[in-house]
Amino acid sequence: MVSKPWRIIPRPLLETILNNHAQHHRVQQPLILHGPRGVGKTTLIIDRLLNDWNKGAHITGYVDFAESVKDHHPKHGNSFPWGSWSTCTPPVLADCATQLESCLESMAQRAIRLGSISSTQIFSTVSKWHRPDTALRRIIFQNSPALASKSKNAVSQKVSGSVLWDRALCALSARSNAREMDKLLNLGEKGKRKLSVDEASYYREALVALRLAKEVIRAIQTSRGNAIAHLNRSGGFSRSLANSSTDWPCLLLELLSQAAEIDYFQPKLVINNIEVLKNALLTDDKMVSGSMYHDSLIWRIIALGANEKCLPVMLVTSDSYYSYRAFMDFGFPDIFISRESFGWTPREAELHMVADYFSQSEWKLIVEVLGPSPRHLFELYALKQSSYYQKVLEDKDSTFEDVIDAYLAYLQIIVVNPAMDKAIVILEKFAEDRLRFGSPWRHSPRDDPIRSSKWAKLQLMDFIQTLANTEFGV
Repeated sequence: MVSKPWRIIPRPLLETILNNHAQHHRVQQPLILHGPRGVGKTTLIIDRLLNDWNKGAHITGYVDFAESVKDHHPKHGNSFPWGSWSTCTPPVLADCATQLESCLESMAQRAIRLGSISSTQIFSTVSKWHRPDTALRRIIFQNSPALASKSKNAVSQKVSGSVLWDRALCALSARSNAREMDKLLNLGEKGKRKLSVDEASYYREALVALRLAKEVIRAIQTSRGNAIAHLNRSGGFSRSLANSSTDWPCLLLELLSQAAEIDYFQPKLVINNIEVLKNALLTDDKMVSGSMYHDSLIWRIIALGANEKCLPVMLVTSDSYYSYRAFMDFGFPDIFISRESFGWTPREAELHMVADYFSQSEWKLIVEVLGPSPRHLFELYALKQSSYYQKVLEDKDSTFEDVIDAYLAYLQIIVVNPAMDKAIVILEKFAEDRLRFGSPWRHSPRDDPIRSSKWAKLQLMDFIQTLANTEFGV
């Protein structure tokens, strides 16, 4: 059989569902695409949909929170883990937040270049959720020291917020790099668009206003620094402090949602591996914990969609929490649009795999041992194309079963053994904390660590055997 390069096989039904959601400029609910690992969710988004979602009036921001997990991400030359992201080294929360904010800021700059976001719109959105007067005065004094030293009445307490905003804009404009702004707006260069003086001024003002809004939000967040530090030490909960950490990305989401217009500017946001955010590490007390940041971000996306409609937001995850529990934690069953992908059925996979990648006899063996998981099939095909397979073929006594055995041994070492070890530790701890009453056979031997470990292994093996006997509850 001739070797063929692996190709991304279309998923018409799922692609149609996601495309229909993405074609709306504003929607009422976020969509969650969830399912087991290795069924092709990320591949579907990146290789099949993302290019089309960035054509014409469409622009899609793609954020993968797992990119910060360097040991388990293709961006850094590694492969995705088979187990949960919670078993990997968690990323730093500040890096995840910066990643999200940078993506949304670039989309907002695109909207400004199209004239869809103005300085007035930014000010009204900031004023809707905050009282920016104190922060604006501080920014004016920081950027105009001569004005501040000349007279304390230069910025009167009776001055309205809109006047303060205009003065802060002027102060910040004086400090801004005009050449850098023109580069962001594609102005003043050969082959770029040419605008009148008034039009160019309008765009520059909107760009400075976006920077001013960010400084205002950061100033308000800094003023709550001591309260956030105390919250992190005490382990409590505060919705207002949690929201202060997500104010900037949520403000950008609202601005982009307001700017959305059919066939002119249709932004979308795809957040992959959203579950990584829950376990992200805090390195300082400038932000709330990862789980609180995660909950606040999703709560506010839901609220924006329910109250005013939001740009299409798609959350991609392999965590079963989003399959059966998230809708209860965040309100009611229909709070999300839920779409689940289980990959192929054996029959579907056979149509795509047999003759092109595997023979009929090989396929029967694969389905019986591994099933039709796309990731299993891809890795097995890669092994089949490797030099190892050629060595197997040279041995007359070897068969394709030896290749599958080698792949199973690889999974045993890389995936199964570490997962079993972690499960045993969890079971031992659970037995110490909870199983203090009831039948004697349930009591683990606490005095002897070796016997305790053996006891936990027996319990785990018994559970897995029972689960297998019931065909894994399916």
